[in-house]
Amino acid sequence: MNEAVQLDASEKALFRESVKKFLDAEVEPHYEAWEKNEIWPRELWNKLGENGFLCVDMSSEYGGFDASFELSCVVVEEVSRAGYGALASGISVHSDIVAPYIMHLGSEEQKQRWLPGMVSGEIVGAIGMTEPGAGSDLQGMKTSAEKDGDEFVINGQKTFITNGQHADLIVLAAKTDPKQGAKGVTLFTVDCHLEGYQKGRNLEKMGLHSGDTSEIFFQDVRVSSKEMLGGEGNGFANLMNELPRERLILAVGCVAAAEGMLDITVEYTLERQAFGAPIAKLQNTKFVLADMKTEIELNKALVEKYVARYVGGDLTPVEASMSKLAASEMQGRVADQCVQLFGGYGYMREYPISRAYLDARIQRIYGGTSEIMKELISRSLVGR
Repeated sequence: MNEAVQLDASEKALFRESVKKFLDAEVEPHYEAWEKNEIWPRELWNKLGENGFLCVDMSSEYGGFDASFELSCVVVEEVSRAGYGALASGISVHSDIVAPYIMHLGSEEQKQRWLPGMVSGEIVGAIGMTEPGAGSDLQGMKTSAEKDGDEFVINGQKTFITNGQHADLIVLAAKTDPKQGAKGVTLFTVDCHLEGYQKGRNLEKMGLHSGDTSEIFFQDVRVSSKEMLGGEGNGFANLMNELPRERLILAVGCVAAAEGMLDITVEYTLERQAFGAPIAKLQNTKFVLADMKTEIELNKALVEKYVARYVGGDLTPVEASMSKLAASEMQGRVADQCVQLFGGYGYMREYPISRAYLDARIQRIYGGTSEIMKELISRSLVGR
């Protein structure tokens, strides 16, 4: 992979501004309708790709821009700060989870087949780990991939799959040897248009309404052994190695979303009158705003530190878990406090803070629950 191009502060600011302008023109006028329809249009992926906002740190060998991971963070930050939680989730899965799996683990054939289309938006990526009976405990998965000559025959079911309706490619975790436990898991790149691959319903969620989250079914889906990703039986280890970036980008989004919530809440408290003055002048309001600002800045500092460590190749799984735990819990507290300051209006769907509140709740669950994060962190202190 080519060395990442380092941009100075002014170049990063220009890129950030281009993301904001895109969101104002292409997302803001339509987002509420997409939320009601519970899906955004497929062509949005193509527009994101055309504007250079997908897989920005991908190697130029595969259509990318050789940019630093920091620019990928900028995309997620601005989408999250603007209150488009579902879009941030979809982009981060595509650009910061699926694409790196293929870049780091894939054969040259797999990279050439999938990555250029992911950069352009012609191919949408999803990752298939969670099953109805296996969430955080991935060793409990039942989806199987049985060897048949030079092919594998896949049967099973996945659920809660982000980008599931639009996906053209899914990085799938399946059991190739059920007797081996974690060592019997293998990853595959699976074309979502193969015979036997079936998209289930678009799941109705508490929040992130416009993000398609699907059930996926596999009935005798045949893939070549060349579609193994990272080697047979190495799936669980490969998942663990790639999770730090996933959890870090989630933390990035949590901090930015909290900043966005605070911004609109400060604006509201300066306008809303109570007892003859803006509620921002009340001591309780001042103190709550001060607490939120402090919490956000503390988490922002930690996330920026760990982004730098990831760029330098030094981020540990424990550090990624700490950033995800702290930032997601913080976002939940900020969302609750902001709704409280909005009062009754904060409970109305027409106010963006109500959507932000609902979108925030999943952050403590997906990408590894807060409880799993605590378990992983504690193991680094006292062992299992």
